[in-house]
Amino acid sequence: MPRPELWAGALSLLLHHSETACPHAAAQAARLLACISDASDLDEATRALCDRASIRLSTKAGSGK
Repeated sequence: MPRPELWAGALSLLLHHSETACPHAAAQAARLLACISDASDLDEATRALCDRASIRLSTKAGSGK
């Protein structure tokens, strides 16, 4: 299971992006979620959720929205 600090960082950046629409926060959250989803001991449902969120945030970061 990924370290709690990774989860906390991803959530913090996700909230920051949600509150400010900061594209840098979206990009950083997407990277952390991609790292989390690469964990070998993560269940498939959580992996799919992290992947989906990472892709969506990457898109938002690229569009600046």
